[in-house]
Amino acid sequence: TNPLLVSVRSGAKFSMPGMMDTVLNLGLNETTMEALIKKTKNDRFAYDAYRRFITMFGSIVMGVDRQKFERALEEIKEKKGVHLDTDLTAADLKDIVDEFKVIYERSTEEAFPSYPYEQLKKAINAVFGSWFGDRAVKYRKLNNIPENLGTACNVQAMVFGRI
Repeated sequence: TNPLLVSVRSGAKFSMPGMMDTVLNLGLNETTMEALIKKTKNDRFAYDAYRRFITMFGSIVMGVDRQKFERALEEIKEKKGVHLDTDLTAADLKDIVDEFKVIYERSTEEAFPSYPYEQLKKAINAVFGSWFGDRAVKYRKLNNIPENLGTACNVQAMVFGRI
């Protein structure tokens, strides 16, 4: 009834704002979704968190083109006749989660991982790998940050305000 959801983020010695990858809401799956809905009494919040997690995990961890998720979201908003994400209902967001899982599977040729340890292992590897991403390399060069420092990876419990 109290699901452990975590963020996975870089902990570089020097601040590199926006350069290193972060994954939020890791640990969400069908079981933890039920617990999050029960805890928050807010289906809409839970499904919105899940669709954001699938987007982050898919794009950051697995290299799925983020625009695939964005286009699908825009298509559903257009179909529902709404302009803002906040205008979508819990049922709409549940449909989006299902669609995002299809996008993920088509793009990666594997089902979206439901096992939190698998999610965590892949996310940690992605955060460490982001040290060598183009943005981070350019930023380090511009700011004279040695490449051999590497980065830490912080795994931290998510805390949701006002829930």
